[in-house]
Amino acid sequence: MIGAIRRAFRTPDLRNKLLFTLGILVIFRLGSFIPSPGIDYAQVQECVASPQLNSGGFAMINLFSGGALLKLSVFALGIMPYITASIIVQLLRVVIPRFEALHKEGASGQAKLTQYTRYLTIGLAVLNSTTLVATVRSGALFGKIEGCDNLITNDTWWGITVLVLTLTAGTGLIMWLGEQITEHGVGNGMSLMIFTSVASAFPSSLGAILREQGADIFIIVLAVGLVLVALVVFVEQSQRRIPVQYAKRMVGRRMFGGTSTYIPIKVNMAGVIPVIFASSVLYLPSLISQFFDPQSKWVEWINTYFTRGDHPIYIAVYALLTIFFAYFYVAITFNPEEVADNMKKYGGFIPGIRAGRPTADYLSFVLSRINFPGSLYLAFVALIPLIALVLINANQNFPFGGTSLLIVVGVGLETVKQIDAQMQQRHYEGLLR
Repeated sequence: MIGAIRRAFRTPDLRNKLLFTLGILVIFRLGSFIPSPGIDYAQVQECVASPQLNSGGFAMINLFSGGALLKLSVFALGIMPYITASIIVQLLRVVIPRFEALHKEGASGQAKLTQYTRYLTIGLAVLNSTTLVATVRSGALFGKIEGCDNLITNDTWWGITVLVLTLTAGTGLIMWLGEQITEHGVGNGMSLMIFTSVASAFPSSLGAILREQGADIFIIVLAVGLVLVALVVFVEQSQRRIPVQYAKRMVGRRMFGGTSTYIPIKVNMAGVIPVIFASSVLYLPSLISQFFDPQSKWVEWINTYFTRGDHPIYIAVYALLTIFFAYFYVAITFNPEEVADNMKKYGGFIPGIRAGRPTADYLSFVLSRINFPGSLYLAFVALIPLIALVLINANQNFPFGGTSLLIVVGVGLETVKQIDAQMQQRHYEGLLR
């Protein structure tokens, strides 16, 4: 492996891409520590270090921002507005025919959808930054900790406007940096930024477990982490390959077709999206209850069963929502009828299956069968932090589970594959060999 990395840096153009990518990621991490204007940064640091802190529903955004959210830095919103905008545009293809037509147009249509995603990202960034500022002013960001009720030093309309514009501009800059990595670097820029944000929390989380739980629990957590990483790598690489045969056809004097290929259907086609959806939906009752009388019975019931993850009802609902969203997202993103029509158009068929509707039905059958273990796998990985909370009381510090493990392993595998492919193009042995 060390020799392969050395060969990668000896190749001039690949070395430039790697260094460019690392430089952008360094800038991204530096922005996570630059305080926003009008914020009492010293008091923020004390609030973040408080042992009473429970980020609650902001844990997901804080994870994707690399801890910048609770630090209220210029990159506090992180990449989350872009992720949300991308998911919304992808889901709107089902209900807006214009978006589906652009998706089928090829490169020009994809460029148009990307432009729509950018506009929506800025709009969501304005909305999120306004919500974040309002949350900071009310003291809800740090869970009503004493001294953390209002951390804004310039509470005038002008100071609030500058703060909102700064947070929005930070999201726009992150989006631009990610696109620069995708265009001039190695790997997908947005994915690598999320990877960097999540991985940056691992050392502090492991250190907190070592201090609070002791060396024995620390060693157990590391062992469990290695087993989980191996499991996630195995499942993420697993796929069902459906063979496809293309008939021979004459175009002028040239013969086309007659080749064999396959359709790869991954066990986990939905990725980390179902876990994010399930976490967001589970936080909604807790968020709504904050606007009502805390003495109400239904508010007390929600605070009892849907605030912490150590209750069986919370765990069961979380698992069921993850399974549901796994099926839902795959149904939205993979269209068996479209795949069957494209195969029929170019003379392709699955051996033993007639082209057209029978092929679409067969693909739907295989997809449902593959998606069942994939959804159970996602539910299991999502519940790992909750299990850690019950067993060792390390939910906030347990790094190997849920979205963090899926993101780190998934993005790491894809990036290594891209580097490996570029090295093989230059007649070197691959990075994976």
